[in-house]
Amino acid sequence: MTAAPYEQLRDRLLAEMRDGTRPAGSRLPTVRQLAADLGLAPGTVARAYKELEASGAIETRGRNGTVVAWSPDAAERRVQELAAELAAAAHEAGVPPERVRALVEAALGGA
Repeated sequence: MTAAPYEQLRDRLLAEMRDGTRPAGSRLPTVRQLAADLGLAPGTVARAYKELEASGAIETRGRNGTVVAWSPDAAERRVQELAAELAAAAHEAGVPPERVRALVEAALGGA
């Protein structure tokens, strides 16, 4: 099954951020411009941007445009924040640490 166009675009932009093609601080095209460049509907690009912003990979700065916020350091900080949230939730719910580790390992695919 092929991923939806917005998912494909989101994944493509994330890959470009990871490989340095789109470094942190670089400005992204407007939704309309990128949609026109790629032959996509503006709503498709807007959805990809919305998901990237929700994940912290990009920031929209109003009239100053949308910029890449992702960097290896920022990505690791985000994972640390999520790990702290997971630890707090597990503690509050009474889930033992070894069970939490097992759940994380399963989610990582045993990595």
